[in-house]
Amino acid sequence: MPQKKGGIMVVLSSPSGAGKTTLVNLLSKKSNYTVSISHTTRKPRSNEVNGKDYFFVTNDEFKRLINNDEFLEYAKVFNNFYGTTRTAVIQGLEKNQNVIFDIDWQGADQIKNKKLNYKLITFFILPPSKKILFERLSSRDMKDKLIADERMKQFDRDVLHWINYDYVVINNDLDNCFKKIQNLIDAEIENGSKDYDRNFIKSHIDKLLS
Repeated sequence: MPQKKGGIMVVLSSPSGAGKTTLVNLLSKKSNYTVSISHTTRKPRSNEVNGKDYFFVTNDEFKRLINNDEFLEYAKVFNNFYGTTRTAVIQGLEKNQNVIFDIDWQGADQIKNKKLNYKLITFFILPPSKKILFERLSSRDMKDKLIADERMKQFDRDVLHWINYDYVVINNDLDNCFKKIQNLIDAEIENGSKDYDRNFIKSHIDKLLS
């Protein structure tokens, strides 16, 4: 299928706490990049703004959007629904904007399966270690330590989906991780050479799961 002229789609996914939302925000500051704002049924954290971080909606409203086939992708994560509505994304791509998605592996799979006529580049972000991940989760706005423990239990299952992504990037240092993502996007767009070692990534994942 020939690709339309228009923007590209960049998906960032990760286990909870690996830093994808921070990386998405950094990418959004680049010229011609816009973030797709998801709808969610979860409650906002203390630093989140409705319409900027997410559209916070009720379960009934989310189900109405599902029934009207308004989602490009949606998934249930930790007992809450998250979803990306189709119209705003397509309008942005048609205007040559590059659209960034901060979504989990379920949403990424759905977008891939839609086979939209726009270039799609997918990234899976990993922490340098489980210890650092737990520290990040514990220091976030989570008053209940059980929430951090729950996300750590989910980690091993989430990591298994790395194989379905174009690239896996380790977030050991935020600046270096961001530059790595930028360079891979640029190489994809320009058909240039890519500095990417899949065997190194596989070795890192084996250590995380050992």
